[in-house]
Amino acid sequence: MNITRRDLLGAMPLLAAGAALLKSPRAIAAQAEASNGPAHLSFKPVVSPNGATLPWTIKNGAKEFHLIAEPIKHEVAPGMVINAWGYNGRTPGPTIEAVEGDRVRIYVHNKLPERTSVHWHGIFLPNGMDGVAGLTQPHIEPGETYVYEFVLKQHGVFMYHPHSDEMVEIALGMMGFFVIHPRAAEAVDRHFVIMLHEWSVEPGTGTPNPNVMTDFNLFTFNSRAWPGTDPLVVRRGDRVRITLGNLSMDSHPIHIHGHRFWHVGTDGGTIPPSARIPMTTINVPPGTTQTVEWIADAPGDWAFHCHKSHHTMNAMNHALPNVLGVNQRGVEEKIRKVLPEYMAMGETGMGDMMDMGRPKNTLPMMAGNGPFGPIEMGGMFTVIKVREGIKSYEDPGWYKHPPNTVARRVPEK
Repeated sequence: MNITRRDLLGAMPLLAAGAALLKSPRAIAAQAEASNGPAHLSFKPVVSPNGATLPWTIKNGAKEFHLIAEPIKHEVAPGMVINAWGYNGRTPGPTIEAVEGDRVRIYVHNKLPERTSVHWHGIFLPNGMDGVAGLTQPHIEPGETYVYEFVLKQHGVFMYHPHSDEMVEIALGMMGFFVIHPRAAEAVDRHFVIMLHEWSVEPGTGTPNPNVMTDFNLFTFNSRAWPGTDPLVVRRGDRVRITLGNLSMDSHPIHIHGHRFWHVGTDGGTIPPSARIPMTTINVPPGTTQTVEWIADAPGDWAFHCHKSHHTMNAMNHALPNVLGVNQRGVEEKIRKVLPEYMAMGETGMGDMMDMGRPKNTLPMMAGNGPFGPIEMGGMFTVIKVREGIKSYEDPGWYKHPPNTVARRVPEK
């Protein structure tokens, strides 16, 4: 194989990028520590749909944050409020944003009825700041405040969550994003961060069951279920980035309509351009963040959802018998003599059962209406709204289709 000078010159940018990617965490740490103080650079904030960003102040050379771990009342969607645990009054907790090279100081105030800790998932830091209660620090007892302080030695999207009774605390909603921006500005117009989660809440109740391991009945984007999920509004031509985080028990294959995206990063770092592949569905395993990018070049209202079919439904009763195709005529009247509110259902499918009678504080299995009628979805579902020339990112309403671009009914032959 003959390698020419032109080949070598052409490969130089890739070789340089590879060398940068191969820098060890220790080398990155040394570079960050040697910088002239914290970065405190400006950055374009990420968007946390249905969420919030944690405010900060600069004190004694560090960005200072306050996290309050506490029980909360949380609205999953209109008509359903649960007894969750979270941070600063919400689940997921507010998104923490800083810049590579910053020194951060994070106070954690425990207002839970039990002890806790905070683990900074995927972040390089001193061992004693890693937040594993009993291993790297004492537990934070109820009423106590602990402080974590470290220099940010990398960039990317990471997570925070308890490492103390995490089975209960994560199941009840204690999690959040930690976004570390690079020192150099990035050419991204919109960056959304979405936490995937699943819950077990018995119909008619309000407290998630942390003992459930597989049989979940509620699935959420940023702890909200459709139709309570915010739309993702973008301008045509925007370069859009979405980071998906998952601290639940299952993987979630998240699918986009009308576009393809490129897998550009994980909580382990940026994926080199040569290793990126186009896809329309990305699987998000437990304990990871996955970041994708694409150009929003197709106007419309595009579905964005988990592709596990039960994960786009709410409050399913998995113990129901299979009655598809079963003739139930006469059965309903007989059973109503004992159970006056009984309804025979499922004989011809479930698409027309979106809002039948149900217990209080329980979402319909499928809900929400679009411009053409019911949208038979729930759970991990939202809409990406791509619009031409919009002046703001407020919800623009439903898309107005150009003439002759909508599927239509035709006469039967």
